[in-house]
Amino acid sequence: MTQFTTFQWIAVFALISAIVNGSGILAIIYREELAKKYKTYLMCFAAGILISTSLTLALPRALEANQNAGYIALIGFLFMFFSNKSIKHVTKQKELAFGVTAAEGVGIHSFVDGITYTITFNVSVLIGFLAGTGLVIHEFAEGVITYLFLIKGGVSKRNAGIYAFLIAGLTTPLGAFVVYPIVGNLNQSTLGLLLGFVSGVLIYVSAAHLLPEAQEKDKKHSNLAFIIGVLLALFIVLTKIL
Repeated sequence: MTQFTTFQWIAVFALISAIVNGSGILAIIYREELAKKYKTYLMCFAAGILISTSLTLALPRALEANQNAGYIALIGFLFMFFSNKSIKHVTKQKELAFGVTAAEGVGIHSFVDGITYTITFNVSVLIGFLAGTGLVIHEFAEGVITYLFLIKGGVSKRNAGIYAFLIAGLTTPLGAFVVYPIVGNLNQSTLGLLLGFVSGVLIYVSAAHLLPEAQEKDKKHSNLAFIIGVLLALFIVLTKIL
């Protein structure tokens, strides 16, 4: 696996994320009950991987590169927190405004996911692989959620599927490829700060976004899916198989 270049790793994960996102959209269109059933488990599993990767690998590595990375991680967390608050505030409007604005929020989030791939793989294949795995898995649920947002906003099923993929699927590779030329030329200290920001984003996405949304449904064995995600990430980190 190590013969891959950094760009190839980023490209593979960014494109897979778009494919998985599209799969979630197709599943909710053609297999609605099945998609809704497994969405919760995937979100919990992804949350377990992301929170473990952030706290045991990404943030410590960021602090090694730059001692101020912890402050930047806090900024990353707060950025996501207040972005989410702003989106929720705006979506108190009527149905169409809800669907469009909520989908816009997902688009921004997906774009940040792409940036996350680029930053993490530039720091380490191990960090990129783990963070990327968690993000790719949650793309299925994100495709489902974006489609449902648009349907709730009164968009037709056909257009909702197309718009959901454009908003939530293609924005991830777009984010990855847009920032790659910039990130590739940064020194380790600056990368440490960026990794700190990404760590804060990942902590928010896992602990304050994926888990609460999954726990609303509180399906049987959802906690087990979360623990499996945690244990898998810890196993890979501790054995350093990459």
